[in-house]
Amino acid sequence: MAAPKRKEKPLNSLIAGTISGAVEGFATYPTEFVKTRAQFAVASGSKPPGPIEIVRTTLAQNGVRGLYSGCSALVVGNAAKAGVRFLSYDSIKLAVADKTTGQLSLPRSILAGFIAGISEGLFAVTPSEAIKTRLIEDGRKPKAERRYHGLFSGSAQILREEGLAGVYRGLGPTMIRQGANSAVRLTTYSTLRGIATKDGRKTSSVETFGMGAIAGIVTVYCTMPLDVVKTRMQSAEASKNYTGTLNCAVTMFKNEGLRRFWKGTTPRLTRLILSGGIVFTIYENTLALLDKTEQVAKEKVAEVKTHS
Repeated sequence: MAAPKRKEKPLNSLIAGTISGAVEGFATYPTEFVKTRAQFAVASGSKPPGPIEIVRTTLAQNGVRGLYSGCSALVVGNAAKAGVRFLSYDSIKLAVADKTTGQLSLPRSILAGFIAGISEGLFAVTPSEAIKTRLIEDGRKPKAERRYHGLFSGSAQILREEGLAGVYRGLGPTMIRQGANSAVRLTTYSTLRGIATKDGRKTSSVETFGMGAIAGIVTVYCTMPLDVVKTRMQSAEASKNYTGTLNCAVTMFKNEGLRRFWKGTTPRLTRLILSGGIVFTIYENTLALLDKTEQVAKEKVAEVKTHS
């Protein structure tokens, strides 16, 4: 017999998603930093350095703090995007689930994930990643030539000089990537979780981490080209080099070949394996904690009413 469908409360989904996104963003940021640096090296025509070389060079020049250049933007954005993602997905899947069984078919799960990804891309990911990308790009310059000095001053400067267009650069490819990411990631995780809980049992944190990690692996290989194009389109030089997202993809293919669309796969793979495990584990445990807290509160209220 299929396990009963969970009915997460919107506020709980938002809280659990926000917390899991913030923790995951900080824990895995160095891999995002390495991935972005590798993609910029290719874009500038330089020989692409390996992940170890990027880490070694960054540590030598800027210390451990260098690996967290642009981190604030991503952590804040990650918290927001995870909150929006889970709020959207949990709300959408309740609306499109089979009315009789309460289960999601594969097409409906993919649709719910894609819409959730589009939502997070619009409201959270594009601004945070555009700023993060610019901060990392600026951090490659000598200190005397850097234009941005942190998340808030950098964001304010971009807004002053370029308006909202500056922080929404790359909106199209970002929304497409997030839609594809969430469709693949959430559908993979939901499918695996459905199999694991089909007899009604609860999964352990280790099982949840493993399912999240597998979802991350599948997501990376399916959506990496979209991530590479998104990074190129958020570069400060994007408007000079490309006329649009499609032109960017075509130009990359002509000049750099098909393999370049998977540049940065190793650090992104590392990140999404950890990301998937961390996000879903913290999300599930936070939901359980919130449910338990609410249940205890209800019992106390009932006890007070009984004795009054």
